[in-house]
Amino acid sequence: LPTSFNTILGSPTPDVPEDGILRLYSMRFCPFAQRVHLVLDAKQIPYHSIYINLTEKPEWLLDKNSQGKVPALELVREPGPPVLTESLLISEYLDEQYPLRPLYPRDPLKKVQEKLLIERFGAVLGAFFKASDGGELEPFWSGLDTYERELSRRGTDFFGGEQTGILDYMIWPWCERLELLKLQRGEDYIYDEERFPQLTLWLERMKRDQAVMAFYMEAEVQAEFLRTRASGKPNYNLLVKET
Repeated sequence: LPTSFNTILGSPTPDVPEDGILRLYSMRFCPFAQRVHLVLDAKQIPYHSIYINLTEKPEWLLDKNSQGKVPALELVREPGPPVLTESLLISEYLDEQYPLRPLYPRDPLKKVQEKLLIERFGAVLGAFFKASDGGELEPFWSGLDTYERELSRRGTDFFGGEQTGILDYMIWPWCERLELLKLQRGEDYIYDEERFPQLTLWLERMKRDQAVMAFYMEAEVQAEFLRTRASGKPNYNLLVKET
């Protein structure tokens, strides 16, 4: 579907067709936004992508979403229309509203257990960001230990079973960025395959998943964006091909 790239302060509202299709306000380099793209793509839900320059947010975004946050999902067919924020809440809404290809377990207990593991990953991604910024790596590895044990306990290819589920997609953006962390840390980076045998196999399976492949980004591109952001001039157009 049509995509609007990196709308900026002063830009007009994107020319998106009035076709009743969901509109996702996103940022291509944001792992939280990536979660929602993964869910939409995995469930094959049509949507329009509108990418936002988060340094100079367009005025019209604040009219739709007073916090100016991404990801934000506009439910164009609903009265209002409402705009949902927060990647986990958007993902849960989508799974309930579009029941085909369910990602959450339907059993209430298993669903709560999955949500607890997703919530627990908050500490892991916090440790990732610290390690990415030069902090200790061990807290991040220690956080991944929980998910190594859980995948081993389940004895399945994915956390969702024999196919990907919600937990797979909610933790993937930071696992995809392991290669980015390797670039950032150089010789400090030591990924221990013996410590993470199940996750190592899972990583390779995930890279072949259609939803993951649709939004996958090479570590070098991610690193270049972070370099431009650190310089004070983030280049949101790195992936825009000139015509």
